[in-house]
Amino acid sequence: MSHSKRSMRSMTAFASACAVPALLCGCGGGGAGSGTAGPPAETASGTTAGTPATAGAASSPLPAPGSPGTRQPATGTTTRNAGSGSRCHTSELSASVGRNDPGAGQENFPVVLTNASSRTCTVYGFPGAAFVDAGGHQLGPDPLRETGSVPRTVTLAPGGSAWAGLRYSNPQISGARTATPAALLVTPPDERKPLKVPWTAGEVPVGGNTSSVFLATFRPGTGP
Repeated sequence: MSHSKRSMRSMTAFASACAVPALLCGCGGGGAGSGTAGPPAETASGTTAGTPATAGAASSPLPAPGSPGTRQPATGTTTRNAGSGSRCHTSELSASVGRNDPGAGQENFPVVLTNASSRTCTVYGFPGAAFVDAGGHQLGPDPLRETGSVPRTVTLAPGGSAWAGLRYSNPQISGARTATPAALLVTPPDERKPLKVPWTAGEVPVGGNTSSVFLATFRPGTGP
């Protein structure tokens, strides 16, 4: 075999050996909003929202809207310590939507996560959310994050709750195109699997220049 052919085979073998480590390295990484940084933690009470619609883990085929659905970092694959005080996982939470607190042409709902596990865990930042029809198809665009809503770490003891505001302009005033959702999918921060909450508050804006839905960061409790 000529020297040139032996060189070509050596280069091919080297390239193949480098390909696998490159693929493995591409899966790693954390990201902002992982729930391990931010201002000092706040402790949430163990109260529950007044007359809310409650939910369990969603069985909908729709991917977690956390891509917002819903615009939070996709860090759900990062391995984390499952000990006391670590991030709350979807399987440890229940979700509900509290009563509307309308004002100035706005509809305002608290989206509540409650720690249903036996350990203390934390939530940090924005939820993911998406309105869906009975078939699990998303209605309207992804919600937007409230400008100036500062993330904070909220510590949830067993039974404790945190809430995030969800608001949109009243469609009868704004003139936006509407639809009536069957449910709201709520994805906890840094998680991929959503919780499915029955939606009983009627029409929501899904199209037009005034159809935006906004989400705020979590804070302790079940609502304002």
